Amino acid sequence: MKVVIVGCTHAGTIAATRILNAHPDAEVVIYERNDNISFLSCGISVYLSGEVGDPDAMFYSSPEQLEKMGATVKVKHNVLSVDPKTKMLEIENQETGKLTADYYDKLIITTGSWPIIPPVSGLENKNLYLCKTYYHAKKLFKIANESKKIVIVGGGYIGVELVEAYLRQGRDVTMIDGGNHMLRKYFDGQYSDRISRVFKDKGAHLELGQHVTGFKDNEKGGVQVITDAGKIYDADTAILCVGFRPNSDLVKGKIDLHPDGTIKTNEYMQTSDPDIYAAGDVTSVHFNPTGTERYIPLATNAVRQGTIAGVNVFGNTMKYMGTQSTTGLHLFGNTMVSSGLTLRAAKQFGIDADSVTIEDNYRPEFMPTTTPVFMTLVWEKGTRRILGAQFMSKHDVSQSANLVSVCIQNRNSIDFLAYVDTLFQPNFDRPFNHVNLLGQAAVAKEDQAK
Repeated sequence: MKVVIVGCTHAGTIAATRILNAHPDAEVVIYERNDNISFLSCGISVYLSGEVGDPDAMFYSSPEQLEKMGATVKVKHNVLSVDPKTKMLEIENQETGKLTADYYDKLIITTGSWPIIPPVSGLENKNLYLCKTYYHAKKLFKIANESKKIVIVGGGYIGVELVEAYLRQGRDVTMIDGGNHMLRKYFDGQYSDRISRVFKDKGAHLELGQHVTGFKDNEKGGVQVITDAGKIYDADTAILCVGFRPNSDLVKGKIDLHPDGTIKTNEYMQTSDPDIYAAGDVTSVHFNPTGTERYIPLATNAVRQGTIAGVNVFGNTMKYMGTQSTTGLHLFGNTMVSSGLTLRAAKQFGIDADSVTIEDNYRPEFMPTTTPVFMTLVWEKGTRRILGAQFMSKHDVSQSANLVSVCIQNRNSIDFLAYVDTLFQPNFDRPFNHVNLLGQAAVAKEDQAK
């Protein structure tokens, strides 16, 4: 059987690897527009901060590795069209311009995402950059020494990580975001307020509640960033990172898409055409807290979906479990992690929800040191089903989000979390782990409301 994979970052790389390991006799052909595969774009900020010195270390595979496994890898090749009726593809060699045709028995679309480009003026400005690919990272690093004043547009994960990276390099950094607090998709305002204070103490300028309307050259050869608040921010460099959109134009009108442009798939990652599968940032995901399909472009989702697609092109046997959108950040020594819904998001979905927020030390006070954990739990009233959680601490609380993620996946209640068995050893935690204590606080609040 011949499997063609279009696009080869996370989902495509994992799908190819899975197929080649399980079916070494399969013919696997990969088309990729770039000259590299499997770049971990989440590492760009640590590269720019100086923490990681070599961006080439942020690849976990290569065309050569996949070819050794038996794949045919064609980089700098752009698939121009797909005909599901004839199972034919039209491909352009981006170096020569030559057009060729190819066929498939099964097709996997893993074309990923691209940064959202808002409809504002001055997008052609030479000092305006994106932050997504290996080449974006190289460009940003190349101009780093000349960029003393930097404006980051967007207060999501990438924007916030870039702010930290440039602050660590001693740059004058301004972040502009349209919301009233940073990271609002994943954290309540009280968490954003805490990390905002850290950023401001480090010298960051946080300009919230305003949208960028355009970019212009300034007199010093840099860029002016103009907002709807009537403000102008001068910088040497501006970086646009307001979100991502799916790269699904190739199959528009050929298979079913959601209104947001993501490819519709079933639980086997199979599209409306039974011989075409899709995975990664080009697809929607099943979001377990709400039971709905959402666009959540995360590497964790991509590698799981890519694995499933790689299995199921040989027969639908592996189902996608869905996601809780469990994520984390490490900013100036602060661990910030979340899973599922915030209270605000739960109410936006029409769920009758409540939340509780507490702060407690992660281990006993008689130990030489201990550290407080700030934490929130969200649940559905009545059913007491866990919907989400957030944690912030100088202590590494990343696994707390993973524990809650499993609880959301399994539709566990706050009562379950309150008393589920966790280890106790004074070096690590208290007789009741801090996640137990959070669950107990939720139970107390829900019982009091009866």
